[in-house]
Amino acid sequence: MTNTIRVAVTGAAGQIGYSILFRIASGEVFGKGTKVNLNLLEIPAVVKAAEGVAMELQDCAYKNMASVNCYDDATKAFAGAHWALLVGATPRGPGMERSDLIRENGPIFVDQGRALNKAASDVRIVVVGNPCNTNALIALHNCQEIPANRFSAMTALDENRGRALLSLKAKVPVEDVDKLIVWGNHSSTMFADFENARIKGKAVAELIKDENWLRTDFLKTVQQRGAEIIKARGKSSAASAASSCIDHVTNLLKPGSLFSCAVPSDGSSYGIPKGIVFSFPVRTKENGTYEIDQTFKLSQFAKEKIKTSTDELLQERELIKDLLA
Repeated sequence: MTNTIRVAVTGAAGQIGYSILFRIASGEVFGKGTKVNLNLLEIPAVVKAAEGVAMELQDCAYKNMASVNCYDDATKAFAGAHWALLVGATPRGPGMERSDLIRENGPIFVDQGRALNKAASDVRIVVVGNPCNTNALIALHNCQEIPANRFSAMTALDENRGRALLSLKAKVPVEDVDKLIVWGNHSSTMFADFENARIKGKAVAELIKDENWLRTDFLKTVQQRGAEIIKARGKSSAASAASSCIDHVTNLLKPGSLFSCAVPSDGSSYGIPKGIVFSFPVRTKENGTYEIDQTFKLSQFAKEKIKTSTDELLQERELIKDLLA
């Protein structure tokens, strides 16, 4: 093996972290030619559980895992990291409004943003912990030494959910569904763009004739899927979130990939204002860099849906403006 990298994962003892770590250590994510040093970050009260996860990782005897270490200090966990997967966040509790969740998690991502200044010069940061768009905005504002375009937030889970729903409705394999982009915020305002999506290379409407289903049930199901899973199993969607995080990372590593990805807006794409982290159609370039694909045509219906999500993100930014360095 000729390459060694360091990967930091926050919330490492949680359900999502637990589902991610073994796949990273196995060589599935960064390739069999890369050895991985894993840094596991947890809060002090849970770091003992992270140590148990580290024991399990060691017991797997993965050839691709060079080392695993546990920390309750973000500065130490992020030191020298080439990838930082920010999975850990306070979950939404009974009676909590979204605004409460944003304020609860904000200080966590202030501290982690500052700690990321100790990461490797080429670090890539993926925010999974919700509300991921605004958490990513907070982190990047508190990490002035790292370019904003190194940060992204995960909407690959929403894309995967939408592709699965379309494949079931059209009775085709899921791999026949592509170009389904989720726009906006990872919230109940996100827009899963079925109008630009393709099934077997054809417009979705050619195979799914029920336009009312597409505009109502389909969109609502993608938007509310997380809540429905919590209602059904009593816990959040950990395994699918972990799998989608891996998809997000592997897409960033594969030039030419087109996928849904929340990235900082510079104000030049699709009329989205500067200064929010917004999910766009992103196409990967070389060495983990990306560009926003500018070829998507948006109907008036799509523009209205996207505006709703944009407005929500602007409101969230206003809510945490005191945390933006």
